[in-house]
Amino acid sequence: MNRICVFAGSNAGIRPEYRQAAHQLGQALVERGIGMVYGGASVGLMGTIADEMRARGGEVIGVLPKGLFVREIAHADLSELHEVGTMHERKALMADLADGFIALPGGYGTFDELFEITTWAQIGLHKKPIGLLNVEGYFTPLLALVTHATTEGFIRPFHTRLLLHKETPGELLDAFTTFQPPDDNEVKWSELPPER
Repeated sequence: MNRICVFAGSNAGIRPEYRQAAHQLGQALVERGIGMVYGGASVGLMGTIADEMRARGGEVIGVLPKGLFVREIAHADLSELHEVGTMHERKALMADLADGFIALPGGYGTFDELFEITTWAQIGLHKKPIGLLNVEGYFTPLLALVTHATTEGFIRPFHTRLLLHKETPGELLDAFTTFQPPDDNEVKWSELPPER
């Protein structure tokens, strides 16, 4: 694994453990020789992990739409910063540059990125691992929602395997090394019943 795309909040959240987890993930990535692709901002948990990795000599690639430079203040010390035209281009380029995806705590933007990349895996557009760093149980309600959607027949049980989740960066990165993507017979469209 050369690079992991990290989705994270542009705010730091109210718990110091969130920022601590961003530091720990940055450290773990550098120690394993893995670079990071992310949204390019200098603020919130996004900025925290980028600062940590750059301080340790890690590769950090940012991707920002031009219109967000005022609001999401681009990080000044990146290995590379790509300017794109739209949010759609941002997500597509981050996905192309990464070999896996990790979500730290965040808000709507983090959820959007996480669910889009998970949907892409569900329909077979990529076979890269996706993980949640479940800091202080932050993602536990989201995982409960996924379980509920599965119980209600909207997510196939084996697609719940697409979301790996661990409480520490080391455990999550170890899970990435043993991840087995669903085979081509398990992608969403192959499961549709015949039309009546």
